[in-house]
Amino acid sequence: MSKAAIIKWIEQHKQTYTDMAQDIWDHPQTAYEEKYASDLQQNALQAEGFSITQSINGIDTAFVAEYGQGKPIIGILGEFDALPGLSQKATPKKAEAIANGPGHGCGHNLLGTAGVEAVVALKEIMEKGNLTGTIRYYGCPAEEVLSGKTHMAKAGVFDDLDCALTWHPMTNNAVMHKSMQSMVSIKFHFKGKPAHAAASPEAGRSALDSVEIMNIGVNYLREHVPDGTRMHYTITDGGQAPNIVPETATVWYFLRASSKEEVEKILYRVKNIAKGAALINETEVDSEILAFAYDTLPNDPLNELMYHNMLDSTPLTYSQEESAFAVNLAASLPTAGKPVEELLPVSIHFNAYQAGESLPGSTDVGDVSWIVPTGMVTTTCAPVGTALHSWQATASFGTQIGYKGMHLAASSMALSAYDLLNNKDNVLNKAKETFDRLRDGKEYQAGI
Repeated sequence: MSKAAIIKWIEQHKQTYTDMAQDIWDHPQTAYEEKYASDLQQNALQAEGFSITQSINGIDTAFVAEYGQGKPIIGILGEFDALPGLSQKATPKKAEAIANGPGHGCGHNLLGTAGVEAVVALKEIMEKGNLTGTIRYYGCPAEEVLSGKTHMAKAGVFDDLDCALTWHPMTNNAVMHKSMQSMVSIKFHFKGKPAHAAASPEAGRSALDSVEIMNIGVNYLREHVPDGTRMHYTITDGGQAPNIVPETATVWYFLRASSKEEVEKILYRVKNIAKGAALINETEVDSEILAFAYDTLPNDPLNELMYHNMLDSTPLTYSQEESAFAVNLAASLPTAGKPVEELLPVSIHFNAYQAGESLPGSTDVGDVSWIVPTGMVTTTCAPVGTALHSWQATASFGTQIGYKGMHLAASSMALSAYDLLNNKDNVLNKAKETFDRLRDGKEYQAGI
């Protein structure tokens, strides 16, 4: 069986996976609560003959679906969690579907579904041909809080892979040739002494004052960290009432930098600032790490393979209705007024990874990329100018624009996995050599 058969199969079954992605878009659930999407995908894969391993590392929505036997073992990563507060109808005007409800503003309804589509397409070819090896789909929860894959990695489910493939909905068709940043998510909990803020303020020790002192210290630290470092925070507990000296207060930080080692250095300094804030104000402090994702290691051999297979896939085209949606949505974007050809690019690009180049975002795909060689592409799923984690993104990812990009990604991953199972052009060995060079002897250790 040829790769043309994979393309044909995807063309014939697009509606099945469009319906799956739409169903998940219609039923958004946030991190670790994605039971609807997880069950939907597990049931679909089980019906196709995949064996399912459920509740990875005790996480109900995490699973692994497997088909075939022996080496090589090729993994495709999927995600399906939504974001809080991003409910939106599939319209070019802002319109919540559910007041303050969740929504797929990062396109994970598409991301996971493309992975299911890819492995089922490949399984159909494996059944009919002489193709041997193992394919796996990883149902990964909670990417939005950057910890789902870390917990799965601790269970060892990625350790025996030869490589992993994934993608992300974006506004262009390209390989992910830049690294994404490492990030730690950490909460600092301060405890003081309550008192009446008017009658006996001297008896109190304000936990909130300590939080505010800590934030001042971190804001002064910004001058003395490497370029590209990001430190964001929000106060999640600031007390109960103005006339009560707060006994407890919590501040939640995201700390990002180009590498996990650099984040660890910054984290050390931020923890010392927290200790200093507690000392100044005679309070106590402890911390709680919620996530610690690695930076990603782009793999040129895998990326180039996925790029060529994207070129070989069915090209993107858009209807008048889809073009009109893009133009109307762009009215709310910085790209307003651009021609539709620029708003919905169909061209496909490859750039080689240059060490030290990184994007400002983070993903727990980084953990997997430090365990096995990992390839990643993006496809056009929203008009240019659309920011992830926005209502415009949620709207786009529930339209045919998003679904067409999803099918292109599924085709690229399925065709690439086919080549990898055949080890075309010795690409697996090349990918492993690149992986070893980039890791430079460093071994993966989960950050949580």
